[in-house]
Amino acid sequence: MALASALALTSGFQAPASMVAQPRADVRMAADTQDGWKAAGLAAALALATGVQSASAGPFTRSEIASLTYEQIKGTGLANTCPKVEAPGGASIKLASGKKYKIDEFCLEPTSFQVLEEKLTKAGLVTEPVNTKVTTRQTYVLTGIEGDLVQDGGKLAFVEQDGIDYAPTTVQLPGGERVPFLFTVKNLVAKSDVATSEVGAGLKLAGSFKVPSYRTGLFLDPKGRGTTTGYDQAVALPALQAGGDEGMFKENNKKFDVLDGNIELKVTGVNAELGEIGGVFVHKQPSDTDLGSKAPKDVLLKGNWFATVNEQ
Repeated sequence: MALASALALTSGFQAPASMVAQPRADVRMAADTQDGWKAAGLAAALALATGVQSASAGPFTRSEIASLTYEQIKGTGLANTCPKVEAPGGASIKLASGKKYKIDEFCLEPTSFQVLEEKLTKAGLVTEPVNTKVTTRQTYVLTGIEGDLVQDGGKLAFVEQDGIDYAPTTVQLPGGERVPFLFTVKNLVAKSDVATSEVGAGLKLAGSFKVPSYRTGLFLDPKGRGTTTGYDQAVALPALQAGGDEGMFKENNKKFDVLDGNIELKVTGVNAELGEIGGVFVHKQPSDTDLGSKAPKDVLLKGNWFATVNEQ
């Protein structure tokens, strides 16, 4: 079209209508093509969104999760969830005497994160749970945990042995303060509340576990201080009777704290045929101490759990 206009201006040449209209048709065709591509892209985006929503609409059973591909799970958050018991019924899992049993695929999925804070009221100093926001990526579910299921004085006891039994997690309080903690059930020994030889709905297990330090021995703080490496001192020594000795000692004297936590598990669903059990839990543990320099806060977690009972 630019060429036709130039010829008309210089020599009085009048371009044929077909010569002028052809680019307009091309423009319309290009616009139609772009609209087609936009429509196709929108359809693909909607299909992808539908796939993601259907994949993250769980909870799913073990068989449903096993049937999904990597691409169907990727980006949906499904990998950060626990399975649900498939078609739970009224039957319980009976443990025969003389046989050994174990718990596999034990999974803990917290759905509520709270920090216990002291609050001054008219009645005095009280401790209340404060809701928090998780700032960690979707990697805070414990899974693949296994251990022995034994009889201890007539009661059932789950003794944790191995698995992905810890997950560094951080939550944020309403005021903006962040509380890191190592979500874990290391060395858990949970016993039933009553003497029994079967696992059924309503059974409760409770016990304690160890909470290792959030930081490891090779960690260095911003001033280069650590437990096994780094500087012993990073600030000048204060004058005698100047105060602050205790706080500075804690900052300089790094230590690997191992504290205690406790958990209560309740069985709400059982599939005796598949050996699946699941339910809800309440979990309490201390937060990070920054290698001994800070007092830990109590973190309260609530959520769902899943496991399988198998004969050894």
